Amino acid sequence: EKPMDIEWVFDGQTREMYIVQARPETVQAEKDENIIEEYELEEESNVILEGESIGSKIGQGKAHVLSSPKEIDQFEEGEVLVTDMTDPDWEPIMKKAGAIITNKGGRTSHAAIVSREIGVPAVIGTENATSKLSDDKKITVDCSSSTGKIWDDKLEFSVDEHHLDTIPDTETKVQVNIGEPSEVFHVAQLPVDGVGLAREEFIISSHIGEHPLKLIEENREEEYVRALRSGLGKIGAAFYPDQVVVRLSDFKSDEYAELEGGEDYEPDEANPMLGFRGASRYYDDVFSQAFELECKALRKTIDELGLDNLTIMVPFCRTVDEAENVRARMKEYGLDKGDVEVYVMAEIPANIIRVEEFAEVFDLTQLTLGVDRNSDKLKELFDERDSAVKESIQKLIEGAHAKDRHVGICGDAPSTHDGYAEFLVDNNIDAISVSPDVALETIVKVSEAEDSAEEQETYEFSIDNMIGTPAGKVYDCLESNGKATTSKLLNYTSSKIDSDSLNQALGWLAKEDKIEVENKEREVVYRLKK
Repeated sequence: EKPMDIEWVFDGQTREMYIVQARPETVQAEKDENIIEEYELEEESNVILEGESIGSKIGQGKAHVLSSPKEIDQFEEGEVLVTDMTDPDWEPIMKKAGAIITNKGGRTSHAAIVSREIGVPAVIGTENATSKLSDDKKITVDCSSSTGKIWDDKLEFSVDEHHLDTIPDTETKVQVNIGEPSEVFHVAQLPVDGVGLAREEFIISSHIGEHPLKLIEENREEEYVRALRSGLGKIGAAFYPDQVVVRLSDFKSDEYAELEGGEDYEPDEANPMLGFRGASRYYDDVFSQAFELECKALRKTIDELGLDNLTIMVPFCRTVDEAENVRARMKEYGLDKGDVEVYVMAEIPANIIRVEEFAEVFDLTQLTLGVDRNSDKLKELFDERDSAVKESIQKLIEGAHAKDRHVGICGDAPSTHDGYAEFLVDNNIDAISVSPDVALETIVKVSEAEDSAEEQETYEFSIDNMIGTPAGKVYDCLESNGKATTSKLLNYTSSKIDSDSLNQALGWLAKEDKIEVENKEREVVYRLKK
């Protein structure tokens, strides 16, 4: 059995498929996808700039400062893109870049999301890269640590490849986040459990580029439906039969306004992040026309392409009444026929407080903390480890599981923050969805967390298990005498133990919360807790 490179055509009228060429495949088949790469800088120079580190790679090349994506013809393959911030129009340039540097943006900005997906190192939020760097300057973009650094000149670095002979199976699903459909067939080679977040707005911006209401006004609805169906079809087919969670369009009003013709249809909002977005658009008297086209595209993807692995996710849903309005529109427009799972993205406090009535899949951090993800001044507050976020996650999982609901989380916290995967596994999360570039290491971390949790579950404190051990002897001594100093414990245990063994025994009993300690007349006294 050998991998084959097959070319085929599909007859749209007869609906028959014809193979027109087949030959052995010798390029992709020989690639080892199960590799974790570790980048390390071998030398240093002057640090020109610092910012948020996206990914863990190191890139280098000549800086090229651009102010508009229309300047793509000036940009050469492998150069370092330097710009203020990016949006979907920049993606063709980003794919050619050896690295990316921006003035603005946070860890969930467009530049951060896309650079992770295409595997290009990026340092974002540098504040003044466009004025500090000049064209053709040789630089090294270092994302090998939590702080991204721009070094002067091209520096030597090494890449240590860790080959995984076997990929551990995990009870917790590990999935990937997807934006751009053109990358999915490569990403689908990863040993993951499907897609936890497919962003529709990336398809709209990259493959349509015009406001849907403009297309409707020009009687070009079918173009919108066809483009969405094509993009969603690629994602669904690449990962079939594994689950693909499709988030319905979640542009803010300022982002919709940037589409061609968008300014004619969008309100001018002071705070678009909290404004007319997500679920509130889907049943609006005017915008619901565009939502109907979205529903038709999804239905065609399921019915005509046979992709029954799609799950629909509703973003930014403020109230239960709003959720019911959206479900009613989905039924009216033919999408919700009872054969498709519908999730709600839990990203605002109401979703957590009313968890039994609300969310199944969630992304909490941004609005639990009230942080604008594109704000440079507030980016330090954007932290998934904040106690408010973690308590919200715990509450959501408990409440949703009480109603036998699935709960997943989208974001790179499990791979970027030590102990976060363990926290999620300990709280019985069902699925974790991360950027493709950290999928393998997330699988390893989740597997280790599950193994650790299993070991803790099988262990049960028992006096019987301590019989004959130093800890058992110390326990017996304290139980007989009520309390004892270190010297007494060394001499009065059932058989003498040395000081090292005593310290280990006391440490173990303290860890198990079996003893309490008191300083008395310059001596330490130990007793069993009642």
